[in-house]
Amino acid sequence: MEYGLVVRWLVVLLALGAVGLPLVARLFPRSATRGAGFALPVSALTLGLVAFWVGRVAFGPIALGVGLVVLLALAGVSLLDRGALREGSVAFDDDAVDRLPDRTVVAETAAVFAVAFLFVVLIRAFDPAVDPIAGEKFLDYGILKSLLRAGALPPEDMWFAGEPVRYYYGGHLLAALFTTLMATPARFGYNLALAGFFGMLVAAVYDLAGSVAASRGRSRRTAGLLGAFLVGVAGNLHTAGWVALRALPPGLRESVAGLVGFDAGEVIARDFSYWTASRVIPGTINEFPLFAWLNGDLHAHMTMTPFLLLGAALAFALYRTPESEARRRRLLLFGAVPLVGGFQVVLDTWSFPSVFGLAWLAVATAPAAPRTLLPASLRRPLDARLGEDAGARLPAELGRPVVAAAVVAAAGALAVAVAAPFLLVAVAGGGSERELAVLPVEMRSSLGELLVVHGAFLATFLAGLLGAVGRERPLTVIAGGVALALAGVAVGLPALGLFGVLLIAGWVALRTDRAGFETVLIVGGAGLALIVELVFLKEQAGPGRMNTVFKTYAQVWPLWAAAAGVVLAGFLKAVPRPDASALWPSSGTRDVAAAVFVAALLVSTGMYAAFAVPAHVNEGYPDEPTLDGTHFVGAFHPSEERPVDWLDAREGQPAILSAPATGVYPGANSRYGHSPGMYTWNANPAASLTGLPTVAGWHHEVGYRGPEAYFSRVRQVDDAYTSRAAAVEAFREYDVRYVWVGPAERERYDGRGMIDFASIDGVETVEEASTGSVMVFRVTESELPPASSLRDEEN
Repeated sequence: MEYGLVVRWLVVLLALGAVGLPLVARLFPRSATRGAGFALPVSALTLGLVAFWVGRVAFGPIALGVGLVVLLALAGVSLLDRGALREGSVAFDDDAVDRLPDRTVVAETAAVFAVAFLFVVLIRAFDPAVDPIAGEKFLDYGILKSLLRAGALPPEDMWFAGEPVRYYYGGHLLAALFTTLMATPARFGYNLALAGFFGMLVAAVYDLAGSVAASRGRSRRTAGLLGAFLVGVAGNLHTAGWVALRALPPGLRESVAGLVGFDAGEVIARDFSYWTASRVIPGTINEFPLFAWLNGDLHAHMTMTPFLLLGAALAFALYRTPESEARRRRLLLFGAVPLVGGFQVVLDTWSFPSVFGLAWLAVATAPAAPRTLLPASLRRPLDARLGEDAGARLPAELGRPVVAAAVVAAAGALAVAVAAPFLLVAVAGGGSERELAVLPVEMRSSLGELLVVHGAFLATFLAGLLGAVGRERPLTVIAGGVALALAGVAVGLPALGLFGVLLIAGWVALRTDRAGFETVLIVGGAGLALIVELVFLKEQAGPGRMNTVFKTYAQVWPLWAAAAGVVLAGFLKAVPRPDASALWPSSGTRDVAAAVFVAALLVSTGMYAAFAVPAHVNEGYPDEPTLDGTHFVGAFHPSEERPVDWLDAREGQPAILSAPATGVYPGANSRYGHSPGMYTWNANPAASLTGLPTVAGWHHEVGYRGPEAYFSRVRQVDDAYTSRAAAVEAFREYDVRYVWVGPAERERYDGRGMIDFASIDGVETVEEASTGSVMVFRVTESELPPASSLRDEEN
């Protein structure tokens, strides 16, 4: 086990967070924590944005160095006296120093981060491999390696030589910066970066839940710890249902299983698997954080989560800033939010709209009117029409979301400018086919599936909102909610009832001053969860609505975890009710009921971790804990370790030729011949483990570039392995320097007459890189014969 690396990463990440403390103190002066949990994400955001732009000219240590200088400069300026600066002198601002987060808050936030970080270190130490089985680790590790090799951005695509990556690589960029800063080999940096992102996620939820709870007069620590548990440890109710069903008598088991959509026979026959809870809704991936980090991809939907929560924290700051500080609100909305939103495009384009959706909700529902964000020339006519007097109250309410949408859209345009270099490559490049489509009724989630996936959060939020909006007429509110739920089931849209209730009750609670910012998070998550039951993005990257649900649910869970922490903290605090009806029992009874509810929720959602984590660390690989992501190569593919290591030692990004992984799943037969599936070892290991670009790699490129561009290259590669003339043409067109002939190539081309590459002038066997199962050839372009002469020989 690499304990020294673990300590180094933990200490340096905490130090980066310490540097970010003055910045978050400026951003979140009204927060009870002064934003301590967002100090590291803000530092990482600064490094990432600077490196993203400087990297257009020079990436690597230079971009990192400039980023560090900018970060330190911003932190220093945040502590200076602005008045003195205006007068031309430099002095520390005592008030700014006093506004720094309390030491106790900083210490407990650092402890939360450290526990979360070490938790993932433990998990990855017993499952370190970047093996592509059950995930897309070859994609993530390959992009990380490509970035570490890149002299400038965007990095070259390791599966499409000569072309830039079109996948959102912001998280990999940060991982590359951390790996460079910590002087760590990529094979260790991959797993340590995973731990770092998880630590940032849990600390961010701890901070946000605690800050919102404190603003509502609730226990900050209680809310923060509950939120941290829900985002870092909890799973959905599938495991609790699995345990409960197995405990029932056979006859009753079948009946209950049918009601919730389980196959009773399968439940009994199948042992626990960490995988099953993420596949409750057929054809989708219902993601939650612990599953994602157990699975171990360094994927965009995971690396974006701390920054999505940073966007939520900025929305909270907008929500709390009074109307009298319109200038500060503008600085937040048109300064900080576009920077977070712009980088979110590069981190995970799917979550970019959510940053501005949260900002819109905050602006639209805040006590301060949205029109106060407008310039005076635009605000004056609106003040006359949408004043807050009784006669204009309805127009003012109706105008709030419209005006909020206009000002937030302007902030969104600034974010697009921040991310422009990425968008020009990823979107303007064309080729990929994407279309927004209406979701057919038969593809919608059932009521039982939705309850298994979201039931813990729904129970928490419905109970909380009932207390907020149903105090005077609880029976009327309950009846309305039931009617909406039944209507949803009747029209084949169960999500309408479940999430529609949250949307309506949440908006009413916010605009009648019966709720706080936690309800903005509830409404935002409910809107996302409802949208994926109505429309989906039809694309090549995944079948049906798989990606739409997958990438959206990854956003819903952290938002709802923070909100649930606040609501549950309220349950545990005795809050007198305005009436003494049977629905609102006496204080003592209510306290007991609240404690039982919270305990039941924690136990039921914690069952996933109780089964999954021990199973994960007891799987038998590796023999000794390690964070070496490529350790599995020598353990399971020893004859290919030396060729991979030899190629990995090459400088720069020389192109290689290897068989494309055109099969989507293991053993799949494609129209271009038998091919390894993408999720197997033989799917371009030489490119994926080294970052050296191959001419045509994973079938994933169809989603990025379209089928025509990808399969055109596939045909060229196939020809190159079966025709010497075609090989020389491919070598010259793609500047190929090395050829890989391994098990995948023999399986694909032996039956078609694979050529002997060493028979071509200018191509020689690399003896030190070749083994019994792999041959590596070096290509010297200046010594290659004319392709035409080889074509004449073949004819």
